[in-house]
Amino acid sequence: MTKNLVLPRRAGLTLVTFLAAALGACSASGPSPKAAVAPIAATVAAAPAPSPTGSGCGPSIARTQAVVDSDVATGNLNPPVGARFSADLARASEACNAGRVREAIGLLAAAKARYGYP
Repeated sequence: MTKNLVLPRRAGLTLVTFLAAALGACSASGPSPKAAVAPIAATVAAAPAPSPTGSGCGPSIARTQAVVDSDVATGNLNPPVGARFSADLARASEACNAGRVREAIGLLAAAKARYGYP
């Protein structure tokens, strides 16, 4: 057998008033969450160029130059630093093209160490 709970009329009104106040507190009067979200600018990252393959000083220098170019393009390396690094790599490339492989590899290693590249 079930019993029906009977509340005095005054208690029922108090309960209804409390519930209405609680529900009213749920709806904030500030801006809606959609209005508070700032639009996000879409940034399109440039697709990395294929890395030169092969061994020897030429491809090694070209791979390093590709990394430098990518880092400058993405903002991970300041353009003036990238320009100095590229100038150092150009000197290494000139030595490589002239057949001075040891010198080219040494210049490449020195440039990478100077700018903190592995």
